[in-house]
Amino acid sequence: MTSATTWTPVATLDDLWEGEVAEFYVGDRPILLAHLRSGEIRAFDGLCPHAGFPLADGEVENNILTCSAHSWEFDLDTGAGVNPANCQLQSHPVRIDGDQINISLTEGDPR
Repeated sequence: MTSATTWTPVATLDDLWEGEVAEFYVGDRPILLAHLRSGEIRAFDGLCPHAGFPLADGEVENNILTCSAHSWEFDLDTGAGVNPANCQLQSHPVRIDGDQINISLTEGDPR
């Protein structure tokens, strides 16, 4: 038996401009939303898997997010680690309804 997907409203398109990342919360869980230049929106756990630092404080260049704490780098298209390559951000499915950004929380090891 499969369970129905639960979609949680997190933000609106006005809250997240193209090229930006921002932190939002689902309950007490920080979520990083990234509005890519391609127009796609990605959602990831909002804390760096290295040291738990807020990823929204990082810098984005060419869809690569650099954590401001220890300069770990992540590809925002996929969540894959760039430097180091052996890490991965936990991603969450995104659905847009009108201008509302909704996500479905996923659990588990992202690898």
